[in-house]
Amino acid sequence: MPLLAPGLSPTTFLAGMGTGLSLIVAIGAQNAFVLKQGLRRQHVFAVCLFCALSDAVLIAAGVAGAGAIAARAPWFLSAMRWGGAAFLVWYGLRSFRAAWAGDEALRATGAAEPTLAATLATIAALTWLNPHVYLDTVVLLGAVSSGYEDKAAFALGGMSGSVLFFFSLGYGARLLAPLFARPAAWRVLDVAVGAVMWTIAAALILGG
Repeated sequence: MPLLAPGLSPTTFLAGMGTGLSLIVAIGAQNAFVLKQGLRRQHVFAVCLFCALSDAVLIAAGVAGAGAIAARAPWFLSAMRWGGAAFLVWYGLRSFRAAWAGDEALRATGAAEPTLAATLATIAALTWLNPHVYLDTVVLLGAVSSGYEDKAAFALGGMSGSVLFFFSLGYGARLLAPLFARPAAWRVLDVAVGAVMWTIAAALILGG
């Protein structure tokens, strides 16, 4: 745990971290992508940093009171819902096609690595086109923070939790590298990722 600035409440900091972690540890589209990048060891630092910084912006907005604004702007969440659903359907289809091809495996060399720009564009879409991100990080976390006097400590705790989670997921994934040296393991993962994407897309389309 990083050293807190003088005057910040350690208890509130831990409460913010615990709340933040509880909202992001569930397997979702964003986390599945971070896991795959970690397994491939492709742009891991950039992807983890992007996710952590995105969460920091959203957490800061929620604690600052933007959650109330988002709750009063249903058109915004509706736009994100349909845009996110369309992207998730496409990404899920791509995962299922990769599973069907079944020729992917971890290799030190070989297949061309996606560019950093393309990778960041994908994680940006998975992050910012998901209305659940706004509901969880901005609305819900913002609402929980209202119960604490030291909002700065709460926000810093939530941000620290995001950094801890995403970098642990991205860099910890390499421990599974021996398993994913086999194409069969990638097939299972691609099917799982596709199922996650389509499940979330279905929930969005149905208004979940």
